[in-house]
Amino acid sequence: MKFLRRSLVGVFLMAVTVGLITWAGTSVYGALQARLLDEPSQRPARERVFAANVMTVMPETIRPVLSTFGEVRARRTLELRAATGGEIVWLADRFEDGGQVIAGDLLARVDPAEAQSALETAQADFSEAEADVRDAERALGLAGEDVAAAQAQARLRAQALERQRDLLERGVGSAAAVETAELAASSADQSVLSRRQAQASAETRIDQARTALERRRIALARAERELADTEIFAEFSGVLSDVSAVVGGLVSSNERLAELIDPDALEVSFRVSTPQYTRLLTDSGRLVGADITAKIDILGVDLTARGVISRESGAVGAGQTGRLLFARLEDTVGFRPGDFVSVLIEEPPLERVARLPATAVDASGTVLTLGEDDRLGVSTVEVLRRERDDVIVRARGLTGQEIVSERTPLLGAGIRIRPVRPGGAEVAEAPEMLTLEPERRARLVAFVEGNAFMPDDAKARVLAQLAEELVPAQVVERIESRMGG
Repeated sequence: MKFLRRSLVGVFLMAVTVGLITWAGTSVYGALQARLLDEPSQRPARERVFAANVMTVMPETIRPVLSTFGEVRARRTLELRAATGGEIVWLADRFEDGGQVIAGDLLARVDPAEAQSALETAQADFSEAEADVRDAERALGLAGEDVAAAQAQARLRAQALERQRDLLERGVGSAAAVETAELAASSADQSVLSRRQAQASAETRIDQARTALERRRIALARAERELADTEIFAEFSGVLSDVSAVVGGLVSSNERLAELIDPDALEVSFRVSTPQYTRLLTDSGRLVGADITAKIDILGVDLTARGVISRESGAVGAGQTGRLLFARLEDTVGFRPGDFVSVLIEEPPLERVARLPATAVDASGTVLTLGEDDRLGVSTVEVLRRERDDVIVRARGLTGQEIVSERTPLLGAGIRIRPVRPGGAEVAEAPEMLTLEPERRARLVAFVEGNAFMPDDAKARVLAQLAEELVPAQVVERIESRMGG
């Protein structure tokens, strides 16, 4: 009996436990079914709106800037060479690489001993030639006087002959006296001829002396020039480079000692492509004198120099393409020949064009325009130039319209956006408002009032919004997300 009673009690307790578990499961199942069968609130589907930067297309006159690289070169250089051979006996203190010299400065001197001796010899020869000329001139003067004396004597002999002939005609003289007078006159004429020959010889001698004097003068000038060539002067103010001369060194004639560069007369050579070259030509095919800017970055400090295109290379060059251009530089402080610089070339101006960010135009040359209701459309533009992160386009029909300045794969025709205009001001979209049914409003109010974790001021603000006829959709969505509905 005791065993039976305990068995019955165990069966009873087990039946009660199973019944309670079944009742609990039924209750949970019923609650879930009721929750699932409860008609959820239908929230209207909202269109996804993206924020995008926009800008206004305004045509203007723009001078495109062509970018390339070039090398600074010296327009005025001079190779300092020894005009005569010998030993270098003196060098200026500034005769060194990078030495600053002024026009007319004495830079170097070659041993002038031999040149000085040659000059003194030439001076002695010249003095001797001058003495010969003076002697010849004196001899010529004497020869002229001899001719005059002989002519005077010949006149006297002729007069004596005439007297003898007159006496013979009157019967006073004799034929012998006439013949003697004739012989004397003939001798006088012969003496005049001899004196004239001597005078001619004296004239020839003076011509020879003068020729010899001129030769001595030429030799003297050459000796002076050779002596002057032993000293090397600076032809213009500049900087020395590639100096190879040393005191005591032996140099030969025409040996290169250094190079003198004018740092204020620089130019830049740069190469452009053939299409770029055609933009720099006038209608007649001549190269325009376009303005350029040469820039070099040295330890973060930008050195700039303005210039003007002056000429172009006459040939393209083996293995080269495009055109090699040259531009004269001004205000070249800090620049040196051989510097690698970036060159900005100002092209002829383009009228009625617009400058846009490169991100606004796709590969097919289209832009996204902002239309009604902030929806995007597609328009085609003509890309004329590309400058770094910008493009210059001809946008016909887009004057005053707004376009997307930064395109993304999410944007396309028909997409609605929130435009962000220059200055960072985003156009605020009006919040979406909902009209709540009484049951839904009551559930929301009950959840807010029963939320013990919400601050009182926040709770009061939300309840005030729920009391309005139109409630912000964002507030409703946030509350229902926390309710689990």
